[in-house]
Amino acid sequence: MDGCPAPPTPQAHALRSVVLEEAHARPFEPVSTPGRFLHFGYLTDAAQADEDLAALAAFCRTQGVPPPPSGARRHSVRCADFALRWEQHTEFTTYTWEIPRGRDGPDRLAWCARLPQPGPHLISVDLELVLEGDRDAVIARLDPTSLALSRVGGGAAEAASDFRADGDGFVRQVVVNRGLSAGAAGALVQRLLELESYRVLATLGLPEAQRRQPSINAIEQELALVVDTVARDDGFAVAESALRRLTAMAAELEAGAAASQYRFAATRAYFEIVEGRLEAIEEQAAPGHSTFARFLSRRLAPAKRTCRAIEARQENLSERVSRAAQLLRTRVEMELASQNRDLLAAMNERARQQLHLQQTVEGLSAAAISYYVIGLIGYFVKPLHAQGLAPAPEIILAVATPIVVIACLVGLSRLRRQPPTPAGAP
Repeated sequence: MDGCPAPPTPQAHALRSVVLEEAHARPFEPVSTPGRFLHFGYLTDAAQADEDLAALAAFCRTQGVPPPPSGARRHSVRCADFALRWEQHTEFTTYTWEIPRGRDGPDRLAWCARLPQPGPHLISVDLELVLEGDRDAVIARLDPTSLALSRVGGGAAEAASDFRADGDGFVRQVVVNRGLSAGAAGALVQRLLELESYRVLATLGLPEAQRRQPSINAIEQELALVVDTVARDDGFAVAESALRRLTAMAAELEAGAAASQYRFAATRAYFEIVEGRLEAIEEQAAPGHSTFARFLSRRLAPAKRTCRAIEARQENLSERVSRAAQLLRTRVEMELASQNRDLLAAMNERARQQLHLQQTVEGLSAAAISYYVIGLIGYFVKPLHAQGLAPAPEIILAVATPIVVIACLVGLSRLRRQPPTPAGAP
């Protein structure tokens, strides 16, 4: 209404724009049919990712197109004779070149070399998007013994692949467009390229599982021997040695788990993405052919189970080692407690003997001191008696002896009960 103040603008959350843009972070780009796509994937760490972004920016400037902004994770370039889609992920980077059809052999590798290799090369895919008239000729290039072919996109296209690397190291994929729009074709191409990328990345966990298996087997065998030691009770020395072995096994297991934890977690995530991409392409079985899902299930399921089994064995073994170590630690503590009890009993016996010895020494000391004191009194009294100033020394010594002895005993007893003076006290 006129004259009313404008309502205040809500204060936005600091991450609101990031959250909203995430839904549009990886848009499908429309593609024309026929088309050819070369897809390359490289494992990259943080430093390699930074260098790769700088190299891409330099390449864009040489092509006269806008470079990616600082910190970008994806960027698209379209020039006269090619288009490039670049993406950085947590541990890998992909380049997808859209090129004219008909280029094969060394030309495919030349596209890969147009930018510096950012890290170890892992993925190479050659995808051809063709019209139905070219279907048979293109599919004939695939290996029929491992061919997977299915209808996708609600029957508007066919997708085929043999999942084998050809002479140049490329895994070939074919999409036959039977009525897809440019946008739907772009979405299907991207999903199929991602399916191959994540399929390869998912199987990286298998070599790690195979690498960990011998170590886990060895620890399981050694643990069985140590547990047998726990059951036998062969004494403190054997138990202490077994505890040291268990501690070493636990350290080895933790080191192995720390090294493989990320890879196994990534493998689980990649397998889930593969399953999601298979659902997204909406496969329908083609007569006489295996679908992508069925083919990959036969090949990937054993690798997936192996990774899960090794991870589970590793966790279970760590728990068993921990329980065995706790049992041995309890036994060692009980042995130490028993030794301490015996040691304290021996110390008590020695203290009792020392007390008896001290009492004997104190009695002898009282007798010796009394003897010397009475002797001194005798030396003092005898001259006085000779002068007639004192009675007979024997009488005086007879009276003085019990008094001196009692005084010595009382004095020594007080000295024994007096607390010691702290070191450094005045």
